[in-house]
Amino acid sequence: MPGKVEYSTPPNTMAPIGPYSHIAKVGDFITIGAVAGVDPATGRLVGPDIASQTRQILEAFELMLASVGSDLGHVIHVNVFLKDMDDFGAMNAAYTSKMGDRRPARTAIAVIDLPKPDALLTMNLTAVVAERAVP
Repeated sequence: MPGKVEYSTPPNTMAPIGPYSHIAKVGDFITIGAVAGVDPATGRLVGPDIASQTRQILEAFELMLASVGSDLGHVIHVNVFLKDMDDFGAMNAAYTSKMGDRRPARTAIAVIDLPKPDALLTMNLTAVVAERAVP
């Protein structure tokens, strides 16, 4: 029997632009819905370029994962939704600068449009809770 689903949107992350929470967690399994490169303080995109938006999304993921006992090292899979596949290389460079040697499974998909005006990409992910310390 599955566990209870816990929903949350942590402080200092962008407000959802629809009727949803950013995080759903069941036991040790975590999923984070699509996030755009938005400055949570202003609600505006952090910049007009793919690199700044990519880095902001990954920083938001770090905050969200920390709020449910995880981190980027426990990400299983990332989906990247790009408005222009020509941005793939620059997105990869920014992604690698934040992810380092971590290489979770990933899918990149070209999309016609995104809900956040002027966003160049969104990403979502699945992760697990970090290992618990043994006393």
